[in-house]
Amino acid sequence: MADIRITQAHKLPHKKAKAAAQKVADQLAKEYEMASEWDGDVLHFKRSGVSGRLTVGEQEAHLEISLGFLLKAFASAIEEKVSAKMKKVFGTKS
Repeated sequence: MADIRITQAHKLPHKKAKAAAQKVADQLAKEYEMASEWDGDVLHFKRSGVSGRLTVGEQEAHLEISLGFLLKAFASAIEEKVSAKMKKVFGTKS
């Protein structure tokens, strides 16, 4: 069960939406030292204590993150930061 779930609407063509998703993954990789891999339209990512997936749809991107015990205390801060990044890269103003 995911600890963090974010759905971000977008109006991007599919190719640009996947590029935006990759930007989110690159930022997560940089900040949290995560590895990621695409499987069709689903970007899976993981590291010790964190795993998740970012699914790119035609009008929405869905992010689910599962946190290990030690990171659960930071769930709200992580969710806020990742949500802001998704809004930025998918071109949606808050």
